[in-house]
Amino acid sequence: MRKKLNAGKRPLRLLIATRNKGKLREIKPLLSSLKVEFVGLSEFPDAPVVEEDGQSHEENAVKKALRFARFSGLLTLAEDSGIEVKALGGRPGILSARYSGENATDKKNNDKLLQELEGMPNDKRRARYVCVIALASPEGIIFTAEGECPGYIATEERGEGGFGYDPLFLHPALGGKTFAQVPLAAKNKHSHRAQAYEAFKAKFKAYMREK
Repeated sequence: MRKKLNAGKRPLRLLIATRNKGKLREIKPLLSSLKVEFVGLSEFPDAPVVEEDGQSHEENAVKKALRFARFSGLLTLAEDSGIEVKALGGRPGILSARYSGENATDKKNNDKLLQELEGMPNDKRRARYVCVIALASPEGIIFTAEGECPGYIATEERGEGGFGYDPLFLHPALGGKTFAQVPLAAKNKHSHRAQAYEAFKAKFKAYMREK
């Protein structure tokens, strides 16, 4: 009979495999209904840096989930997300976090995207945020879940909240505001990450019922 992970009285420990504080801040409220103990990579200072060299968000998420699950011995959640602009053939895509080069920052990435879209009308600025989540045990991948969010790229950065491309991303339901201009709770009603985690929670609860 397969041994259960984290069997016993202690709550199930779930490693959220990200060093991105912005992501972590968004993820925890989205998973608050799960009866688990969240563990961050800060508890594993020797954790490896996993190169995100996959050809898709799913490949990157799966690679990270497996690597950190085997390193930590814990059930592990990893995600990969990015923004895709139709007029740019889907770029930045899987390169979203490092779009401006080796020493990329959110500001540099946003500046590069604005430069590439300079002068383009609104109908050419359509974009979508994409998020793929993978859940793995040390034994292998359990499942993946994904979500996406359509919108447009603004002509300038707006707002101080969020992270990544949020100061540029306009969602139709937000009345002309970017994700960086609204509270996190408002963003989490519409974001790609929120959609992905809704799907994740349904699959996770089904997985736990089967254990």
